[in-house]
Amino acid sequence: MIDDLISKGTQEPYRMFTSRAEFRTLLRQDNADLRLTELSYRMGLASQERMDRVKNKRESVEKIKTVLKEMAIEPDEINGWFGQINSSPIIEKQKAQKILLRPDVELQEFAVAIPRLKEALSPFTREAIEQAAIQVKYDVYIEKEKELVQRMSQLEELEIPEAFDYKKIASLGNEAREKLTRIKPRTLGQASRISGINPSDVQILMVFMGR
Repeated sequence: MIDDLISKGTQEPYRMFTSRAEFRTLLRQDNADLRLTELSYRMGLASQERMDRVKNKRESVEKIKTVLKEMAIEPDEINGWFGQINSSPIIEKQKAQKILLRPDVELQEFAVAIPRLKEALSPFTREAIEQAAIQVKYDVYIEKEKELVQRMSQLEELEIPEAFDYKKIASLGNEAREKLTRIKPRTLGQASRISGINPSDVQILMVFMGR
């Protein structure tokens, strides 16, 4: 919010929407405890009991993901259920993890259809099972966003000289040049979040700063 107010101005009332989050795939409601409890524990806000619960949940999620990665499902076990949910049958065994990637497959119902999977998941809480399913289903998108976070972190470390003259960069658009001159971002990361500044503008800045 502070970064938005500094870089985007206050020409209209500021509204806090989840869509304003830079990394919505990572900053989800369902993983807030996994992301924030350890931080709050170090600050003395979260109790030891709460920290222990989160540790147990994190360990459970990893164990569930291992179960899904290692358990192979035979066609005759699953094709009957696939017919009920109008999903394509399989002709050879597949790992449970791969089956879970289907958009019409939810882990809770999947486990009901496969008794041995249900048995393997029985020691775990519903919350841990739901979190494991989310991580498996959206793993590709989560990893892509983690890479984006890393790239953005690198941009945050690239400082723009205070006296940098944007007017000398002819390849910048008029809007980008005007906004950069007015706002004077401290880093390339802040510049990239200014409304109207696109990735190509940031790339151009990187090239000129490299000179």
